[in-house]
Amino acid sequence: MLLEGPPGTAKTLLAQCFARAISLGFGRIQFTPDLMPGDVLGTNLFNFQTNEFSLTKGPIFSDILLADEINRTPPKTQAALLEAMQERRVTIDGETYPLNPLFFVIATQNPIEQQGTYPLPEAQLDRFLFKHKLSYPGREEELKIVQAHGQRTGTRDIGALGIKAVLDQAQLNTAVDAVGKTRLQDDIVAYIVDIVRATRESSAIETGASPRAAAAIAAAARARAALEGREYVIPDDVKLLALPALRHRIILSPAAEIEGKTTDETLTSLISEIAAPR
Repeated sequence: MLLEGPPGTAKTLLAQCFARAISLGFGRIQFTPDLMPGDVLGTNLFNFQTNEFSLTKGPIFSDILLADEINRTPPKTQAALLEAMQERRVTIDGETYPLNPLFFVIATQNPIEQQGTYPLPEAQLDRFLFKHKLSYPGREEELKIVQAHGQRTGTRDIGALGIKAVLDQAQLNTAVDAVGKTRLQDDIVAYIVDIVRATRESSAIETGASPRAAAAIAAAARARAALEGREYVIPDDVKLLALPALRHRIILSPAAEIEGKTTDETLTSLISEIAAPR
């Protein structure tokens, strides 16, 4: 999940609360221009007492990894996450180490600060299931935030906020298995593929979405159907999830940008043109 929003909109707090609620371990990396791949993955250090090298694991050895301000580190360090995000494992000095099968990355980036940032590689963007945009809260919400937290400058501990685990890992595994059993009919599969292929054929889009995007939408649609209490996917599941699943995977054409079109507007129009199965 890639979260994009201005500073101070609780992106980090959201990730911490989510990890606590589903009983998963939480790790955090503050991405900076001088961060090295070893700072993410870990490194083998020589132990003079045993005359052997031993692995000092990096923060990536967690269940949920918060990559804070991920676009502030060079591409070489960003690439250290590619294997973990796709294959749930890391390779250090030729040795492969498995991660938790439930491992995933929540990354944040600020859209308004452009100095000192590095664009995320397309290969990495394609590994994020969703890109979600966070905006400033409404006036009533902001009033409640200030009333609740205006007496301190820092955030209280997650436990003090009343965030408690609502399920353990066994229950989470059961939920994952249930999602895998959700039915995806052939006409829904064709609908997903048509939407993704349309991003490659549109004159307003220079680079369209990959087959991985279609598979991601299908998996997400299954999960939404299960959360809605259904054992089958309907077109509305696909329509709802296609935009956050595709907005970070496409690149608008120069002509579309000159005309002032946005990624979300272009995708929304494209999705509405694809006939949904009945």
